[in-house]
Amino acid sequence: MSVIKKNDFIESIANALQYISYYHSEDFILAMKRALEIERSDAAKDAILQILTNSKLAAYGNRPICQDTGIVTVFIKQGMDLRWSSDKTIEEMVNQGVRNAYLDKGNPLRASIVKNPISERLNTKDNSPAVVHVSLVPGSDLDISIAAKGAGSENKAVLGMLNPSDNIVDFILGEIPKMGAGWCPPGVLGIGIGGTADKAMVMAKEALFETIDIQELKKRGPSNKIESLRVELYEKINRLGIGAQGLGGLTTVLDVKIKDYPTHAASLPVAIIPNCAANRHIHFKMSGDGPVKLKPPNLEVWPRAEWSPKETSTRVNIDTLQKKDLGKFKLGQSLLLSGKILTARDAAHKKLKELAENSQPLPDGLDLKNRFIYYVGPVDPVGNEVVGPAGPTTSSRMDKYSSLMLEDFGVIGMIGKAERGKEALESIKKNKAVYLIAVGGSAYLISQAIKSSKLIAFPELGMEAIYEFEVKDMPVTLAANTDGESLHEEGVKKWNAVLMND
Repeated sequence: MSVIKKNDFIESIANALQYISYYHSEDFILAMKRALEIERSDAAKDAILQILTNSKLAAYGNRPICQDTGIVTVFIKQGMDLRWSSDKTIEEMVNQGVRNAYLDKGNPLRASIVKNPISERLNTKDNSPAVVHVSLVPGSDLDISIAAKGAGSENKAVLGMLNPSDNIVDFILGEIPKMGAGWCPPGVLGIGIGGTADKAMVMAKEALFETIDIQELKKRGPSNKIESLRVELYEKINRLGIGAQGLGGLTTVLDVKIKDYPTHAASLPVAIIPNCAANRHIHFKMSGDGPVKLKPPNLEVWPRAEWSPKETSTRVNIDTLQKKDLGKFKLGQSLLLSGKILTARDAAHKKLKELAENSQPLPDGLDLKNRFIYYVGPVDPVGNEVVGPAGPTTSSRMDKYSSLMLEDFGVIGMIGKAERGKEALESIKKNKAVYLIAVGGSAYLISQAIKSSKLIAFPELGMEAIYEFEVKDMPVTLAANTDGESLHEEGVKKWNAVLMND
């Protein structure tokens, strides 16, 4: 009979979360390498190479792949013959492991979890609690699957309660474009079919833990209906032309994973959950012989090619840039920004709106006129770092503040990831501003361009406070020009037409 000791379990949870914060799994790297090799879209190819280069830097530096180090989800299958040596519940031990991992001084992870979600939304400061699923199974082992899921991909989860006669493929193909690029494609799609609404969603999440093997499946051929459906969806989703970061291209999904379960005769629940380019998850077992020992991946699997700025990139000094100069930049143009930018995301925008509504002045030292705002919540720095990994967050969450920022406060440029909605594009056009994107999934790479960081306002917001970053050659792409035209719309339209004609 296996005996699992409390401290061994807590240490294993903490070790696993640290491990997945900086190591991609080999199957993901190999899938991304293939995507890089076959890609024909220059913008998508550049984005994929940035993600792979960022991944290598994170692996060698033992620093987070992405600044959003996620909400922790754990699936535990406990053998019924197993015995615990602990005075805490499984959930209490998991949460202690989370605290230990996220507060690790050598590699602190960003605390993103807020309690009281419909009121104060106060940060728990240690990323606990986790979401824990426990089931009892035969045997005496403890089987653990653990993931750290970023909000950019989690927010794109979809549940459809279909009629039994509805077409599953049509439903999913209709939902994928609505997700936009906020989930940081290319990634893996988890799908749960059957059961009840809650069961379908749990299955979709569980499916994301499975190994990427779609190329092997295509080579040997499907042997059942689920495998046929996987291949069909993989091929049809990629023909949509959404591509890496939604810029248009050949690879939107690296694999499609499906789990199913018996359901009511009148029901057909279908759940869709995407995994982003961070793709943080790991599976291991414990048998009572101490904490788990996790072997680092083979560092030789990363491609030799590493991202560097294009020779055609335009260097821009944003300290001297004037609003009248913005119209010269072209949609899709690669820029290297140098100068001082301000950070602000959801909570800071909300505070700025409240100040404006109450006719109150901005905090001392904060002037937004003619400035660029970067939507980011970085990881805390360690050692000689100026800032920890600092990739962009999903920009569409700030769409409702675009008029306030551009018109009332005089901001001239915004930097984030993924597409902007109609409201934001109209405001960009009206105010002759621009929107730039950085690559989601390249947080550690981007942080190398940040040379100094200074707290400007709202320190109580933690990682959501407003900072001033001084950057040198920060890589971005013009995604919405002063006419309100969108690179995401144009890129997907172009590559969808190309792929439909292939």
